[in-house]
Amino acid sequence: MFRGSSAITLDSKHRITIPTKYRTELVADCDRKMVCTIDTQYPCLLLYPLPEWEEIELKLCQLSSMNKQERLFQQMILGNASDCEMDKNGRLLINGPLRKYANLAKNVMLVGQLNKFEIWNESAWQAQMQQGVSQIQSGEIELSERLLELSL
Repeated sequence: MFRGSSAITLDSKHRITIPTKYRTELVADCDRKMVCTIDTQYPCLLLYPLPEWEEIELKLCQLSSMNKQERLFQQMILGNASDCEMDKNGRLLINGPLRKYANLAKNVMLVGQLNKFEIWNESAWQAQMQQGVSQIQSGEIELSERLLELSL
């Protein structure tokens, strides 16, 4: 399970370095093989260990290519999917189209989301967090029944 956020850097060769605390697990679980794609709801990327990505692919296979919405979703997720292999130093190359989609610059946030990571432009992540807290505190976003039942 991946949790927490880490400020990382996109180097001059367009690579990010996965924090050391995740590397052992990623080597054991996916032999350094990962898949990166776009998030269709937010301007960030989703980075999956290969076994988790394979589960996503199975779900995407269940969608109909004859249904316009489902086909569009498949096109966006699968059409932007990029195989990534973490090198022995924990670095992953992020390709040009993915970097452009998420507006990645030097300062990047790697955010654990249980079975995957989100990769954000640092300022976009800070704005997202600020907006989310503001919307919840102001009541603009009403918490669902499931969230209200969640005891933290």
